[in-house]
Amino acid sequence: MMEEENAAKASLPEAFLHFLEANGLDPSLYTAIDSTPRYIRLKPGSEACIEEVEAEVKCNLQKLEWLPDFYSLPPHVQIAGSRAYREGKIYGIDAASGAAVTALHVSPGDHVLDLCAAPGAKLCMILDLLGDSGSVTGVDAARHRLAACRTMLQKYLLGDQCRLFVADGTAFSVIPSRFHSDCESFDSGLEERVDVFKEWTSRRPWKERKRANKNGTPQLVSGSQSPELIYYGQRSGVVGLTKGELYKTLSDNEIANHGYDKVLVDAECTHDGSVKHIQKFEHWGWRTLQRRVLDAERTDDLHTLQLNLLTNGFRLLKVGGSLVYSTCSLTVAQNEDVVEQFLKESRTAELIEIDAARNWPCKGGCIPKTWRFDPLTSQTSGLFIAKFTKVVI
Repeated sequence: MMEEENAAKASLPEAFLHFLEANGLDPSLYTAIDSTPRYIRLKPGSEACIEEVEAEVKCNLQKLEWLPDFYSLPPHVQIAGSRAYREGKIYGIDAASGAAVTALHVSPGDHVLDLCAAPGAKLCMILDLLGDSGSVTGVDAARHRLAACRTMLQKYLLGDQCRLFVADGTAFSVIPSRFHSDCESFDSGLEERVDVFKEWTSRRPWKERKRANKNGTPQLVSGSQSPELIYYGQRSGVVGLTKGELYKTLSDNEIANHGYDKVLVDAECTHDGSVKHIQKFEHWGWRTLQRRVLDAERTDDLHTLQLNLLTNGFRLLKVGGSLVYSTCSLTVAQNEDVVEQFLKESRTAELIEIDAARNWPCKGGCIPKTWRFDPLTSQTSGLFIAKFTKVVI
């Protein structure tokens, strides 16, 4: 064990070692970075392509017993050139991220909110689990990253029940499409229906293009900016609505009945538990790591952002619904500390057991009912997962 720790310390920069020490993290966690498998998820109905993939990548795929439709393969193997990948039958997603989605227990007919949706693999998995009914709303503050989500949905033919908003997740307030079907006549006959959404097209109206060219297109949005709908499927609940109906604001009491059934808050973090991110810094340069991960002011700002994302995601949850909070950080400050503060401030929030976690290869968190994946214990990237429900006071 001492040899492993010394090897890890030798390969990591001093500033990162100080970060680990300050957060009580063992450097030996990072000895498994180069041996951590990569993972793919198989789209339902694509089982016949496994042998074909194995022949193309020249290795056997190992089926995960604890996570349906997931397979592991050696870390050096690339899948992007395989026909199954190009045809949208498989996609890359870490098994720990798959566990976070599994914890939501998505059921057909659910209306699901993914509050930090980019880059999109978890969004695709949610849509796969949803079946032919219900809807998924994906939100992200980064326009270019959400555009990549849109491309992914189209590639995997999963966009029919999905809508995507460029918006600040701490202020997002668009309600599920369920509300409009439940209250179909809430405004009918009282106002002329103008600005009705028709079938989505990638070509924006002339007025919007002119306004974007004049003002420029910011890549990151703030809470003061209105959500921008950049994609919606035919069965996402948007077609036929007016803008006023889509962006209608509900009271907290109305949200209790008409909010989302499931919410995923995979919050922005320092990414210190992400195998891929730490490996990237070897190429980007460790100074980039210091700026993006280790800066104390950024870490403090992240705690506030994470708490605000969790709080707003929970606000949009219906009574009896479930919310999963996760980060790919291993620090207590971005995980258990956020959970504890949130529970103190939210009287209707209750931390609950994750039934699927009984079979997960991970450790319990510092708070009961929370879970931690890490490269050594789980052979995955690092991930923290907690699950809440909304109760009536």
